[in-house]
Amino acid sequence: MAQHNLAKGDLFHNMILFSLPYLLSYFLQTLYGLADLLIAGRFNGADVISAVSIGSQVMHMVTVMIVGLAMGTTVMIGRFVGAEDDDGIRRAIGNTVSLFTMIAAAATLALLGLTQPIVHLLSTPPEAVPGALAYLRICFAGIPFIVAYNILSSIFRGMGDSRSPMLFIAVACALNILLDLLFMGPMQLGAAGAALATVVAQAASVAFALVGIRKTKTFNKNARADRSAWWDPAMLQQILSIGLPIACQDGFIQISFLIITVIANRRGVDISAAVGIVEKTISFLFLVPSSMLSTVSTIAAQSIGAGDPARARQTLSYGVGIASGIGLVFAILFQFISAPFFTLFTKDPVVQALAVQYMCTYVFDCVVAGIHFPFSGFFSASGLSILSFIHNLCSVILVRIPGAWLATKLFPDSLYAMGLAAPAGSLLSALICIGFYIALRKKGRV
Repeated sequence: MAQHNLAKGDLFHNMILFSLPYLLSYFLQTLYGLADLLIAGRFNGADVISAVSIGSQVMHMVTVMIVGLAMGTTVMIGRFVGAEDDDGIRRAIGNTVSLFTMIAAAATLALLGLTQPIVHLLSTPPEAVPGALAYLRICFAGIPFIVAYNILSSIFRGMGDSRSPMLFIAVACALNILLDLLFMGPMQLGAAGAALATVVAQAASVAFALVGIRKTKTFNKNARADRSAWWDPAMLQQILSIGLPIACQDGFIQISFLIITVIANRRGVDISAAVGIVEKTISFLFLVPSSMLSTVSTIAAQSIGAGDPARARQTLSYGVGIASGIGLVFAILFQFISAPFFTLFTKDPVVQALAVQYMCTYVFDCVVAGIHFPFSGFFSASGLSILSFIHNLCSVILVRIPGAWLATKLFPDSLYAMGLAAPAGSLLSALICIGFYIALRKKGRV
């Protein structure tokens, strides 16, 4: 596990060098769900598409909250790398393993017991209930593998290494697609097959990562040193103070998505399937702002650890420019390609038409998210992740959920207006982030 001090050298070069493998990792991880939905649509009808869509949204929520919590580890390790503090790195790794082992066990037991209520709360269409239950039960049983992969990735990325997680997830993605084709094709397992493929592939990814890590001398050295530091309350408090607000903010965002899914589900299985397809596509396009959030948080954390806040601020500027610029390209492109694109997911012309309506307005969220995502990464690196929680909570409560509900009431025959709720919510987040940043600069805190 080699250390890469990104607080030194050309900043733009370092950002590209770090973000491209990260982007590809996110791409491959998102391809899991996208492949599930695509293959489900090829071998099954709207009931299975809806079941896989709803189940994968729930799992996406669980995963992003784990990733958010693990951001505390990435930031702490990043600071120690920037400060060239090897003892701090070892303590951060040891305490992360202890903390997330307990989280994995608790989450698995709790969610398995709550599967039926979750499916009921989401107003899952009756035709999709059996498939959604099967999908979630299998995926919830595989949560330890999801947690293991993400904490291993957070450790690597905090050390400045975004390439290794990319290799681990590449193995899992390839296996997942092959198993999807087998389980949902010849074996006709439906939604359960999609879930089983995901869990088996994730387990393979973790096994591959562990084999790779154990061969590195740096990890073996760190592991031995950390046997006396598995539980340090001060270190745990630092990790949680950064990661917990991020996990909560990501959870609230995903809850808003799930509530919007409920609104869609109550309008019938066709709209449910269309919204599910678009949400999965948007999660794919959000790879760029998500990778920029992680890139900014890692490099800014290392820069702050090295005593160079100006470099951290420059990292934020580059991140906003890159993410929002690419988001604008996506927003324009999908005004023209949405119709042929969604034929890849379903042969149903009604579902296709509804998906195009929703996508044409929703896709503008990619532009505005390109602003507030890097700010969230910067606030996290600065130890102010509570600010990210605040702006996302305001966005969800004041705009995203009420906007989607109001659009449904005022425009019941179209999904164009409903798609505007997300970019409108992101715009509020971006404005709050800019306001926080200006206030902090005036006080000299960033």
